[in-house]
Amino acid sequence: MYRPAYALLVGVAATMGALALAAALTLDRSLVDPDGFLGPSWLRLPLIILGAFLLDVLPRTLWASRFKPALMPDLVRQRVREHWDRERIILVVLGLVSFYITYVCYRNLKSFLPFIMGEDKYDRELHLIDRALMFGHEPATILHTIFGTGVSAHFLSTIYLWFLPLVPLALAAWLVWSRNITFGYWFATSQCIAWTLGTASYYALPTLGPGFQYSYLYADLPDTGSRALMAALYNGRQGVLRDGAVGAVQSVAGFASLHVAITLLVALMVQYTLRNRILHVVFWANFAITVVATLYFGWHYIADDLAGVVIALFSFWLGGLASGQKFDRRGLSSHPTSTTHQVPVDVD
Repeated sequence: MYRPAYALLVGVAATMGALALAAALTLDRSLVDPDGFLGPSWLRLPLIILGAFLLDVLPRTLWASRFKPALMPDLVRQRVREHWDRERIILVVLGLVSFYITYVCYRNLKSFLPFIMGEDKYDRELHLIDRALMFGHEPATILHTIFGTGVSAHFLSTIYLWFLPLVPLALAAWLVWSRNITFGYWFATSQCIAWTLGTASYYALPTLGPGFQYSYLYADLPDTGSRALMAALYNGRQGVLRDGAVGAVQSVAGFASLHVAITLLVALMVQYTLRNRILHVVFWANFAITVVATLYFGWHYIADDLAGVVIALFSFWLGGLASGQKFDRRGLSSHPTSTTHQVPVDVD
């Protein structure tokens, strides 16, 4: 029933693993499990799943039992029996492990990029394209003029940095709470495809990004979390490339923007699989603001963001096909063509 999704999840993770291992052996460098939100990936993702499990079970149990301890064990067992069946557990484990392997290999292959492809090859070309698209003006300068460099900078920075916890939290949400198992496979598969295509795009067009290559354009911005992150990434890059830092990764690459790709992917998943209009507006707004933030702070060129949109659309479509989704002619809605014993296929 889920064979195409199984094949893509495992196949993408295995391919990324093989590429990362081959690159590490060729360069005589070690593979690293990078830290992130809540620590290293091997600890972070299981903690998020455990937290999601507890969040799924405990509030329901407390509410239904009216805080009577004697009733709680039976209510917990009932929820686990109804929701945490074999299909759900396989989805969570397969999605979690495949994403973990894909993401860790993505970070390592990104770190190996300057050793394999050289440094900042195409920044000048993409910068010239930006200026041509803006009729001789800098996109950053235009945005700084429109939005200012005060409170708006801190707001845009907050939205941009929200991406860091959004990635694992969104994955956990669809793995644990997707009302149809196929939706969980859809999102997990699409995520793995997007991170893999993002890795390929780094090697296809190596760049640093305007904030690193043309930092003078952003000198008027205040100190924000985004600026601090950019400084940390620059120092980390220098440590890996110049100082031979061990157990660290360099995380600078411009083309394509995976901030744009993943936030668009999440917005599409919300639009297609959730029925809450408020959530639709929130996540489409999050995507739009993230696009502005990438240009405002100099994380990306316009071409980077456009490539991120293409990656998201392709990953979303391919993940949908693999997980058994059927899109209507206008592509504005879908319904599952795969089923579980809990959710039958809609009959037209």
